[in-house]
Amino acid sequence: MPQPKKIVIIGPESTGKSTLTQALASHFGAPWVEEYAREYIEKLGRAYEYEDLLAIAQGQVEREDIQAAKAKDVLFCDTDLHVLKVWSCHKYGRLHDWTQQQLDSRTYDLYLLTDIDIPWEDDPQREHSEPEMRQFFMNWYQNLLQTTGVPVLLLSGNFEQRTDTAIRHIEDNLLDAPSDYPAGNLE
Repeated sequence: MPQPKKIVIIGPESTGKSTLTQALASHFGAPWVEEYAREYIEKLGRAYEYEDLLAIAQGQVEREDIQAAKAKDVLFCDTDLHVLKVWSCHKYGRLHDWTQQQLDSRTYDLYLLTDIDIPWEDDPQREHSEPEMRQFFMNWYQNLLQTTGVPVLLLSGNFEQRTDTAIRHIEDNLLDAPSDYPAGNLE
């Protein structure tokens, strides 16, 4: 049985990753993997620590594996362990070996990198709203993803532009047959 194409939506904080992931999953009638970190931190009741990042990584991988088993043609992932790598290395200067091992062994078919050209939206879990920090993380993601050997599509513009660009690229480059929905139809 062929494996589904795995598409990761990734980028700095407050760049519309979750919204885009849900829209693409809806458009293609495909399962999607929610970002586990958000749920984990909401339930934590304290500031997260280095050891929490391992639990978050394990939860993210578990969710991805569960959803991949349900996927037929495509699976959309709201981030992957590269986000935890950036987060962990920036804040703590290190990364759990288990997380790196998973990064080295897991495969993906496309990264959709969300640009910082949309306004910042405050959220208690977001940490770096300063324009220079948003650019710093954007550069980090671009450089990091270039080392994966996986195609990367930069998505800029408003939500509709990003969504339409992603849909067209996925249909033209990853799927054997286009979806039954015209590009941009998210209903």
